[in-house]
Amino acid sequence: MAAPKRGRSSSAQSKPGRSLALILIAIVALTGGMFLSGHTTPRLGIDLAGGTSITLEAKADQGSALNKANMDTAVEIMNRRVNGLGVSEAEVQTQGDRNIIVNIPKGTNSKEARDQVGTTAKLYFRPVLVQEATGTAATPSPSASSSGSSSASPSPSTSESATTGEKATSSSSPSASATTQGRAASDALKADPTPSGSASASPSASASTPSAADAKLQAAYTALDCSKQTQRNKAGDGVKPEDSTVGCGEIQGVWYKYLLGPAAVAGTEVDEAKAVYDTQTAAGWQVTMDFNKSGAKKFADITGQLAQNTQPQNEFGIVLDGQVVSSPTVSQSITGGQAQISGSFTQEEAQSLANMLSYGALPLSFQEQSVTTVTAALGTDQLHAGLLAGAIGLALVILYLVFYYRGLSMVAIASLLVSGILTYVLMALLGPAIGFALNLPAVCGAIVAIGITADSFIVYFERIRDEIREGRSLRPAVERAWPRARRTILVSDFVSFLAAAVLFIVTVGKVQGFAFTLGLTTVLDVVVVFFFTKPLMTLLARRTFFASGSKWSGLDPKSLGAKAPLRRTRRPAPVETKEA
Repeated sequence: MAAPKRGRSSSAQSKPGRSLALILIAIVALTGGMFLSGHTTPRLGIDLAGGTSITLEAKADQGSALNKANMDTAVEIMNRRVNGLGVSEAEVQTQGDRNIIVNIPKGTNSKEARDQVGTTAKLYFRPVLVQEATGTAATPSPSASSSGSSSASPSPSTSESATTGEKATSSSSPSASATTQGRAASDALKADPTPSGSASASPSASASTPSAADAKLQAAYTALDCSKQTQRNKAGDGVKPEDSTVGCGEIQGVWYKYLLGPAAVAGTEVDEAKAVYDTQTAAGWQVTMDFNKSGAKKFADITGQLAQNTQPQNEFGIVLDGQVVSSPTVSQSITGGQAQISGSFTQEEAQSLANMLSYGALPLSFQEQSVTTVTAALGTDQLHAGLLAGAIGLALVILYLVFYYRGLSMVAIASLLVSGILTYVLMALLGPAIGFALNLPAVCGAIVAIGITADSFIVYFERIRDEIREGRSLRPAVERAWPRARRTILVSDFVSFLAAAVLFIVTVGKVQGFAFTLGLTTVLDVVVVFFFTKPLMTLLARRTFFASGSKWSGLDPKSLGAKAPLRRTRRPAPVETKEA
């Protein structure tokens, strides 16, 4: 059986047309898919298209651990909130173990988006124990039918029948002292009109001595001045749902301070919230809520108990992130699993509140660390600068290839063109597919990839030249150089891809764009070299211009200092000596 001849190409290598046809079909198919999808340009990131980038730092609340599960939940909720604004291209991702980056493209109300992603949206329905306008002792609130009222009712059509009367405060004279306020808070804490207490509880129902916690809460209520924003922001911080607390709320431009009982119903028991405009009572924009089964029962219980109390203890505070957004009075038990919040909302405010209630509360609180806004004009300038840098780099590489490799430069330029087409088409398709956005670091990764791709061609060309220097003709030189060049190219691209993968895993934000682009172009480099450069080189080796070693081909044996052509010689047969 004859042994296979060394140096001969395999079946795949002897038919380079198949590889070229395969990559041509792939390019046509991908390009057709790009045009059919309607996404003919890559999706641009914030730094190129313009928009807002927000960095939020997580802080653990009472009972909430700062861990990966809670951070992932926060990212998911923020995504739903921003998408609820109609922003389908926003990016929300973690950075490290306690930061979240939110990138919102241009054309979005950045202030509204900042409020949406940064607001915890923890909603509780708490009984009102004491209520007082800041700076005055008694300020009656508007009735349910007035423009500044807040109501809770089974439906908007029955709002007035469910809420009657005016709000009252704990003291009777405008000059009430801190002692008077503390006595009112003490009486209210003794009464404790909550679901766990008696339905007929009143301020005089209990004569028990206030506990140390109650005394601390009384002091906090007495010292609270809701006219100061710093105190409003800190009111109720770190309080558990089952504990009483203090809070602030605004009614018709006047700030009220509240002493609130334990939470009776949580916002997590709200199934759906909608912003609606009440045309029947001219109450304006309102937020209607549908409770789940357990929430509906709890809401009916607390409203039934509060309806039997006197003011202000027949009110319940709707507390969102520590602020009382509404404190409606209750005259009867509200059944049916529905309620509404009204309070002179604008359409934007009502929709924003409904959005946050619908998508749930964040498991952690967040503090805004930085906000970066990039205008569309600045993004366009950065994009043009990046493209110009890439064009200059590509031009320098092509000039070097033409000067040094002459005719071989056509192979390199054609390969760079194919690699560029594949990169562009894939970037355009990956935008809607996985949310890939071309940012400035990604453009830098594409520019670096030009050098990586050109390096693969240079490795192969130099291997071919080495074979020609050894005295071989072009066709065997192309085939013999390929195995050695292939190993070098694969090792080099593997190292580049490994570096890109590690960079993508350990970093976040815009740096990931650089790593992703670098990894993508590295993979495409292998595809182009194997399925385009090598087959094209095999075909050109059969053409006279290259096979004859023309001076302008870049493969002139004389210019390369080639040895004399190798010739095979037979070894002399060993001479056997005969014994005498």
